Amino acid sequence: MLNIGGINQGIVIDHIKAGGAMKIYSYLDLENKDCSVAVIKNARSNKMGKKDIIKIEGTLDDIDLDILGALDHQITIDVIENGIIVEKKNPKLPDHVNNVLKCKNPRCITSIEQGLVHSYKLTDRANGVYRCVYCEQAFDRR
Repeated sequence: MLNIGGINQGIVIDHIKAGGAMKIYSYLDLENKDCSVAVIKNARSNKMGKKDIIKIEGTLDDIDLDILGALDHQITIDVIENGIIVEKKNPKLPDHVNNVLKCKNPRCITSIEQGLVHSYKLTDRANGVYRCVYCEQAFDRR
């Protein structure tokens, strides 16, 4: 069994859908941050079957972690201080997100006009459905 050590100061992003950790890793630009990061893919989970986990030693003060709710609305974020979980957060679904989700509709203006902001609005909070503000295409989380 794989054993990844605990962290003293930082955050753990848990309950990420299996296979989704690298998208979050990329969005948070962790490859360019000066912090230790452990990405655990396909970990066993009683609740989800399989899940991904990201452990980050250090702080991400410059990132709005609630925006992660748009990428995966079931994740949890544990804030660790002195080796102890001091706060558990479930990111809230933002009403509007820019340049986090990308429209896959080939006829959308964002596919034609380079540099245009990819803008999505939350249309179904219960199911976490976002739609492109330009073409109304729903974001496919797969």
